[in-house]
Amino acid sequence: MTERPLLQLVRNPASGSHDPTLIAAIASALEAKGFKVELAISSAREPFKPDANAAHVCVAGGDGTVRHVAAALSAIADPPCFSVYPMGTINLVAREWKAPRDPVAFADHVVDQAGQRRLAVIQINDSCFVACASIGPDSLAVSLVSEKLKARIGRAAYTFSLLKALAYWKAPRLFVKIDGKTFACGALYICNGRFFAGPWVIAPKACLGDQSLQITMLLKAGRFDFLHFVVAVLLGKVGSLANVQIVEGHSVQVSADRPFAMQLDGDEGTNLPVTISVTKTVLKG
Repeated sequence: MTERPLLQLVRNPASGSHDPTLIAAIASALEAKGFKVELAISSAREPFKPDANAAHVCVAGGDGTVRHVAAALSAIADPPCFSVYPMGTINLVAREWKAPRDPVAFADHVVDQAGQRRLAVIQINDSCFVACASIGPDSLAVSLVSEKLKARIGRAAYTFSLLKALAYWKAPRLFVKIDGKTFACGALYICNGRFFAGPWVIAPKACLGDQSLQITMLLKAGRFDFLHFVVAVLLGKVGSLANVQIVEGHSVQVSADRPFAMQLDGDEGTNLPVTISVTKTVLKG
């Protein structure tokens, strides 16, 4: 009798979106597809530990959990296949990979798409991100968001936090070097994937598996400039703004005229200055 391939199903019990009943349904659907499912955890207290025998790793969580699991897998010489069930607040990787929420449909998706998708892992100082990083009112909003409110109302908590951030927003002066060429701007969005903050697109050419970055710069980033940018994003017309410059690159260095923190995949990230680069690691979806 052939032994079933081992699949690690990773979840974060500390997350407000964690649902044990749904996890059990996902596990059952994956087992029906022939996997031997092993539950694993990725949390601040208990970092994810890849099983050397795993043929597949599935993350049931948001982009923050995806980032931590991807970082652990990128340390393996020959990482297993990787998939994402959209369980977190915002699921940019799962959205780009068109992962369904129905557990049975998701299990079909895992089997049918195995090995066909790619996820480039992006290095930023001693950390990494998978979908996006930014410096702007949104990154300030991420640092101000209430975890309790986020657990209660999901992504709407970021809207309240953004309004709070805009109330006393003062744009930093950012100095950006992309593949050796220097730029200056007031807000910055570094996109590995197509989507940002949900279904919105601010870098139309970005793709998770391309091993290149699309860097969207808001040249002036006062409150009015940012609101104009948000309207353009909602209308799908970012590329038409004279105040926006989009550059493709592989290596990015960012500094600022004062201390400022970035957001990484929807979580508060590292402080400037930072060096960002596309790594050689590409996880197979």
